[in-house]
Amino acid sequence: MKHSNSEALFKKAQDSLVGGVNSPVRAYKAVGGSPIFIKQGSGAYVVCEDNQKYVDYVLSYGPLIFGHAYPKILKTIETAMQNGTTYGAPTKIETKLAEKIKKAYPYAHKVRFVSSGTEATMSAIRLARGFTKKSIIVKFEGCYHGHVDPLLVAAGSGSATLGISDSNGVLDKIAANTAVLNYNDTKQVNEFFKQHGDKVACIILEPVTGNMGVVLPNLEFIKTCRDCCDKYNALLIFDEVMCGFRSQKTGTHEWIGVTPDIVTLGKVIGGGLPCGALAGSETIMNYLAPLGNVYQAGTLSGNPLAMAAGLETLNNLENGSVFSATSNYTQELTTEIKKTIKKNNAPISVNTIGTMFTIFFNKAPITTFSDVQNCDMTAFKTFFHTMLNNSVFLPPSQYEACFTSFMHSQKELNKTIDAFNKIF
Repeated sequence: MKHSNSEALFKKAQDSLVGGVNSPVRAYKAVGGSPIFIKQGSGAYVVCEDNQKYVDYVLSYGPLIFGHAYPKILKTIETAMQNGTTYGAPTKIETKLAEKIKKAYPYAHKVRFVSSGTEATMSAIRLARGFTKKSIIVKFEGCYHGHVDPLLVAAGSGSATLGISDSNGVLDKIAANTAVLNYNDTKQVNEFFKQHGDKVACIILEPVTGNMGVVLPNLEFIKTCRDCCDKYNALLIFDEVMCGFRSQKTGTHEWIGVTPDIVTLGKVIGGGLPCGALAGSETIMNYLAPLGNVYQAGTLSGNPLAMAAGLETLNNLENGSVFSATSNYTQELTTEIKKTIKKNNAPISVNTIGTMFTIFFNKAPITTFSDVQNCDMTAFKTFFHTMLNNSVFLPPSQYEACFTSFMHSQKELNKTIDAFNKIF
């Protein structure tokens, strides 16, 4: 399938945009070729600048649980826009959306809106350090929490060592206050806290990962993180920017058996517009300015268009029927994919939960970042381009999650399965 218009646009974009893109994965470095340029989305589909139509499982990496251009959300944004796009002042809709989040996350008593997931995690870490008066952050390999300096850190050489910089521009002394441990490794968490627990400000993790593909947590691992934080007076932060309202109807507290001290949100809560949030107990959140001495601010935080889109989205999700239908679609899709895998005895596994899934080119169960690294990346490239050539748009990396929407139906499922079968 030719994409001559997209190729020309990408060439032109590289003259003005760094790498021709505004987020690295869009450049297709992991899969080769030129990215397709999207000009329009509707329901479960996107249309590229070459006028080719694709079933979309990228869905802007998660926000669009109602698909593209959902009429109710568009109408809400249009109505809000008629009154102005931003004020730099409080609005009542900020409170309404905060109340809706508190209802979905009962352990969260106060909310602070920001403009991205990265801002939310950055602010949550600063808040944890300000609250505990301690310095060390514990994160896990494969969990991505935005491009904040303390989080662009690779693991050290031993199981109980602190991290090293993973990006030019990140100071070694900043990286040295971040520990990178193995996801789902309960023993390693215990060992690290025995050595460094009195200096740990927080653990931050994705309770369901999306940034190394969909990987589910071992519940004992999550409980150990909670227990260690309690024992050593550290805070537990759940990064639910991606999995909030996606891996379950609301938050992972529905099934995971643990509640964090702070949760960070994004994606779905903005209804397709830039939005993030952090939320937690009143005791912790009141450390933020203007009540406390942990400073955080943002000109476009609580933007009225994003608040309106987010509120409309959560209102429409509230009764659970939308999530159930979308989750059922995802389950049926992945069940059919697994049948094809089994029939062809292919070295492929599938992880799925709620409205998220990932197809891994590794026969072994995927439970850690090293499992993902052992996937056949060459096979994934072939898979990606085969699906694209058969009108199915997937994230261009083995390390990403796929998403479904309420607008995906049996027709889109059949198209996807037909495309998947052609791989074999």
